[in-house]
Amino acid sequence: MTESTASPRFRTSPEDTAGMPSGVPFIVGNEAAERFSYYGMSAILFSFMTGHLTNASGDATLMKPEEATAWVHLFKAANYFFPILGAIVADVFLGKYLTIMSLSMVYCAGHLVLAFLDSKLGIDPKVLLGSGLFLIALGSGGIKPCVSAHVGDQFGERNKDLLQKVFGWFYFSINFGSFFSTLLCPWLLTNPKYGPAYAFGIPGIFMAIATLTFWLGRYRYAHIPAGGSESIRETLSPDGLRALKGLIPLFLFISVFFSLYDQTSSRWIEQAKRMDRVVNVPLWGTIEINESQIQAINPILVMTLIPVLTLFVFPVLGKSVTPLRKIGTGLFLIALSFAMTAVYEIWLQGGHSVHFFWQLAAYVVLTTAEVICYGTALEFSYTQAPPKMKSLIMGLFLLSISLGNVLTAGFNHWLNGLSPEWKKSFEGPNYYWFFTSCMLVTAFAYLIWSPFYRGQVYLQGEVETPAS
Repeated sequence: MTESTASPRFRTSPEDTAGMPSGVPFIVGNEAAERFSYYGMSAILFSFMTGHLTNASGDATLMKPEEATAWVHLFKAANYFFPILGAIVADVFLGKYLTIMSLSMVYCAGHLVLAFLDSKLGIDPKVLLGSGLFLIALGSGGIKPCVSAHVGDQFGERNKDLLQKVFGWFYFSINFGSFFSTLLCPWLLTNPKYGPAYAFGIPGIFMAIATLTFWLGRYRYAHIPAGGSESIRETLSPDGLRALKGLIPLFLFISVFFSLYDQTSSRWIEQAKRMDRVVNVPLWGTIEINESQIQAINPILVMTLIPVLTLFVFPVLGKSVTPLRKIGTGLFLIALSFAMTAVYEIWLQGGHSVHFFWQLAAYVVLTTAEVICYGTALEFSYTQAPPKMKSLIMGLFLLSISLGNVLTAGFNHWLNGLSPEWKKSFEGPNYYWFFTSCMLVTAFAYLIWSPFYRGQVYLQGEVETPAS
């Protein structure tokens, strides 16, 4: 059953309104709860594997940092590989709504498996961990292109000017959910009263809430029918091939961006472990911040920077700030953030006491790059995709994030196999300088490519026009 035949009460086109579509609050609420579940679980993975993993007998079976880094980035790679599967299922067979609902159930099952990691079931914990992460990657990854494309589907010609603002607030909701979970879940993990069962179980409850919220808005959405063979024909049409030809190089540049960005959940945590994390809080006393909780600064900064940039900075700069120029700026900024962490590593290697506030400064630069580059690239990719290719293009965009994590995991796996003499060449600050250099080469290559990009804007309900 496709969405076009699922119910006569499902609309198959955007609301005829100049205001905000009525289904948007349900989508944004779903996204906030879903991101709480994902980022809460993701925030504790590295620390759990290196500090809390036990075998079936209850004995510690901890991973080395290199092994844990590989697990984290292979999970993220899978999480951003499955969007292409979800996109094909949505565009060709089920439509976006049914695809999101089906894979959300799989997502919930993955969280349920992780919640039993701390129980003595007699099952190899790595089997449980791998199974749970696979189900979460399949569910979370599969719905990603559908959710972002589903947002865009709610808009037509009369309210298309609101699309950029809604994508901004959509991204805001992601970070709203991730902020609270990134603070809560590391605390649950390290608190003897709770531990891994609660730290992984609470995100599972929020995923169930996210699924229910999305279901409650089902009659308010525009359910764009699955295209079937028409989606394949549109992909192979001149406009479809032109869109792919233009966007695939962009996605390759984005992949290197995320090779650096996603290391905040692995190497940046490892660096933070060796920093001074003691803070004096007035009227409270001295507290030590958990190294995994430092990631919570990212969503705070995103929620601050989105309105500042959208309402003040970009309007002042005017039309000269095109999407492609924003993306290019983000590529250079994230290179700068890694250069900063390389300097911190030099200080640490030199025996100096380095406060984690220095890493917060790098987070400011990295998050500015994220807001400018990721949010812009997400919206840009959607608008450049022909109507029946929206989910596919979103899937390819997210596949670029998978590729970035494969690059990181592959490099760390290669690094772990080197002899001690060669390994020293890529350890410490050299590790961060290596990725800084890779990003700078990519950014300059982007500057050469971007002036030659040609594309076409497509929105649901509009008549398509030839690309210029």
